Amino acid sequence: MKTEEHEDMHNVRTSLVALEERLQKLSAQMERTQIADYVQLLNRPFSLMWRNILGGLSRGIGIAIGFTIFASTILYVLQLLGALNLPIIGDYIADIVRIVQHQLEGKTY
Repeated sequence: MKTEEHEDMHNVRTSLVALEERLQKLSAQMERTQIADYVQLLNRPFSLMWRNILGGLSRGIGIAIGFTIFASTILYVLQLLGALNLPIIGDYIADIVRIVQHQLEGKTY
């Protein structure tokens, strides 16, 4: 009888040790994910709105700058290709310029 009780106690102890280890791992993971900071941010809605406004402005400005650089690079390459007077590409670029001019004048193509 004593061996069974002793074995049961040993199983309970090993289960408690395993549970304690898992709780420590879970606690460390929660600390790494900074859940407390997230909950604190949710409790201050004006701070959350301010951060979202700044993030949106930053993304918008970044997209505008990126698109400007991309478009200017494309236009520069098109100018270089147009200066080469290549028959097919030159006609294609001339068509694009003509379409853009018609759009700027308010006419439809």
